[in-house]
Order: sequence, then C-alpha cells, then structure tokens
Amino acid sequence: MQFFIKELAHNGGEEDLPKYVAVKSDPAAFESRLEKRSEFRKQPVGHSKQGDFIKCVEQKTDTLGKQPMSRGFTKDKTLSSIFNIEMVKDKTAEEIKQIWQQYFAAKDTVYAVIPKEKFDLIWNRAQSCPTFLCALPRREGYEFFVGQWTGTELHFTALINIQTRGEAAASQLVLYHYPELKEEKGIVLMTAEMDSTFLNVVEAQCIANQVQLFYATDRKETYGLVETFNFRPNEFKYMSVIAELEQSGLGAELKCAQNQDKT
Repeated sequence: MQFFIKELAHNGGEEDLPKYVAVKSDPAAFESRLEKRSEFRKQPVGHSKQGDFIKCVEQKTDTLGKQPMSRGFTKDKTLSSIFNIEMVKDKTAEEIKQIWQQYFAAKDTVYAVIPKEKFDLIWNRAQSCPTFLCALPRREGYEFFVGQWTGTELHFTALINIQTRGEAAASQLVLYHYPELKEEKGIVLMTAEMDSTFLNVVEAQCIANQVQLFYATDRKETYGLVETFNFRPNEFKYMSVIAELEQSGLGAELKCAQNQDKT
C-alpha cells in the first residue's frame, strides 16, 4: 500500500496542498479535518500544530539508528568490512574511486565518492541540523521520508512509519559514510543498505541525492529549508521541499520510470 501526504499537520488543512499532490483519506477522517479547521481559526495567533508536529517527529527520529537493525541491515558496518584499506593507501583518489565504483556496479545498492570539501560542508551542517524531510515521487503524488544523522550514518524512514509506530519506527534506508580516507586522499566513500520491501534502488538513489541537494547546496534558500525545519518548525512548509525537488530535476527520472510502468 502506498501512503501519500496525509495528516501532515498543515495549518490550513488539505486545501493548502497543490492539486498535483495526491491526498488519500477516508470520508470520516476528511469530515473530522473539516471540523478541526474551524477550531484552528479560533486559536490564538502564534499557535501552530505544525510546529508541535515537527518537534514530535524530531523527538521520535532521535531513536533512528539506535533501534535493533531490521532484516537486511548490517550493524556497525565498517569500511574495513568492505575492502582492505591498507591495500588502497598507495592508490590515488581517482584509482580508489574507480575501485569503489567497480565493486558496487554489479550490486543492487546506492554508492558514491564524495569530495572532501562537499562532505565537510554536509557534515558541518548536519551537526546543527541533524534532521530533515525528503520527498519521494510516487505515481500519484509524493511520499515524505524523514532523515536523521547518527554519527556518520544517515537513517531514513517514511513519515507514515513514524506517525504509526513512533519510537519503534525502523530505518528503511541507511547511508553509510566513511571518512577514513578524507584527509589523506580527499574523498569520503559512501554506500547504503535498504529494506527492499519498501524501497528499490532508484527510489533510494533519489533520497540519497536529496542529501546533497539540501545539505551541500550553495543556494541559501534551499539550505534555509533545513534550518527552518530544525529551528523554526512553525514556519516550515512541506510543499517547499517538493518545489525544490522538482526545480532540481532529481525526481524526473523516477517519475518517468513510474509513468512507463503505468502504461
């Protein structure tokens, strides 16, 4: 079952969502939200359920990566468990990059080689803004995934998973970053593990690309969304994430594949 934007604590309710975003809900829940809209308009200025909701999400995602790992995930996955670090110390950064890419090319997973400067920017920003929201294109809309940094691991789980399971929500995608060669070679190696019952590789890649989109950007407005989510949740607008994703074109390939499957 696909879960789309639903009960996202928008201040104004469903009418604030653009028409290109699918909202699936049952009639009873919809009527309940209609009643709550009038209650909201009577609330004092400055009151925001969205802010409370985001704070709740952040509190619950603090446990991501600390829960027992789901099936298919490796606990404490180290770089040395993938290849012999000593054997590549005499290689150049470009040679190591090729080895890394060749190793994972035949594997059904996400991987990357990140330049030191870009990773340092991502890492420094993650220290002050460890939590954020990514939008994954679906056939009829978008599904939100919440990311939480735990050391150099970045854990993702669907927003609906947090809403329904709370602190028991398990990671559905983990990005592992290895900075062991950062100072000497100027690169950081990254790979991932995912729960294939929820995500395929193309979908996981779309989420991983958004880490660089939002954390490594030079565009003040784009990273500003991350800061707003972490420091001013009352002002955060979910649709801004989708707008940035569409403007970047990162979700275009996934949307195209989904449309082809549909025909």
